[in-house]
Amino acid sequence: MTEHTSALLRLLSERGYIHQTTDAAALDALANKQTVPGYIGFDPTAPSLHVGSLVQIMLLRRLQQSGHKPIVLMGGGTGKIGDPSFKDEARKLLDHDGIATNVASIRRIFERFLVFGDGPTDAIMLDNAEWLDRLEYIPFLRDVGQHFSVNRMLSFDSVKLRLDREQSLSFLEFNYMILQAYDFLELSRRAGCRLQMGGSDQWGNIVNGIELSRRMDGTEVYGITTPLITTADGGKMGKTMSGAVWLHEDQLPHYDYWQFWRNTDDRDVGRFLRLFTDLPLEEIARLEALEGAEINAAKIVLANAATAMCRGEAAAAEAAETARRTFEEGGAGGALPTFAVAGPIGIVDALIGLGFAASKGEAKRLIKGGGARVGADKVSDEALMVEVGDDPVRIAAGKKHHGLLVRA
Repeated sequence: MTEHTSALLRLLSERGYIHQTTDAAALDALANKQTVPGYIGFDPTAPSLHVGSLVQIMLLRRLQQSGHKPIVLMGGGTGKIGDPSFKDEARKLLDHDGIATNVASIRRIFERFLVFGDGPTDAIMLDNAEWLDRLEYIPFLRDVGQHFSVNRMLSFDSVKLRLDREQSLSFLEFNYMILQAYDFLELSRRAGCRLQMGGSDQWGNIVNGIELSRRMDGTEVYGITTPLITTADGGKMGKTMSGAVWLHEDQLPHYDYWQFWRNTDDRDVGRFLRLFTDLPLEEIARLEALEGAEINAAKIVLANAATAMCRGEAAAAEAAETARRTFEEGGAGGALPTFAVAGPIGIVDALIGLGFAASKGEAKRLIKGGGARVGADKVSDEALMVEVGDDPVRIAAGKKHHGLLVRA
């Protein structure tokens, strides 16, 4: 394997971000010669991104750390269509106001991971609605559409998956890959962008953009994809019993975010420390070599570092202290998730309200399996009513999920 000479590709390689690269030698040489602006696109489909997007956010952080310029591209234009890549069905279309609200909310997340400004390596945020909303259909077909082969577009895995399952793929969605390729061309022209990065499912879209830039402008641009991040047990990164692990505290309490990282599988600790923290590689090597009960210390380091980066040092410290009090001293802890109730509440509704179950059926299965507790008492009756007085009532789901019912 060729040894990378640029700080950018060495950093990405050492920490496990690289799955595929287009012309790695040429990109390596360019990164040694100049500041490389690179972008990743994010569709503003919700007010927050979740942990499933975190490897891409960290990729932009690594780009900046190695002396290059991150471009955060919000899909205000493409978000009106939806990316069909590896989706079973079309996304719900958002209106202009909904997209604008989500973009403003998501920007707050990026400001925690990147330094924005006017400097040569400062991050910038752009919205592809700025150019896509102004396109005229006939000129676009004539100037851009001629460079795309429908035969080739049908061969991409993201499209084949839907067609092989005989699931509808609208003409609207089919245009998505052309618009994403056009984004790369526009960013090359507007911001000197030379690199697009994304998940492995974006490889076809990235290659389209590279070829379009070469054909229309003669510009050499490059692409990097990251591996699909799964957990050691084969699960999808960021999926938990109670749903998505949101990056915004508005949608997920600090303690739950911290606890997500604390619950990492032993086999994933080293990999997640490299991907999701700034700890030195030597320290990570020491931590991932710990065995038995000692690996829990590495998980706490991971939880503290990942939470501090996303939520702030104070949030990480509060969550860690709550965990210590909850598990070591049997106390409640101030950062536990809470659910306010006006009167007596059924245990099933309490479990759902605290986010420990996504449905009544899931809550009942938890109770039947002996995983629900009120205070120190295991719950066996799914019809149990819980009375909340002046003091909070502690509810637990399994060994790792704890919350408080409080009086409204």
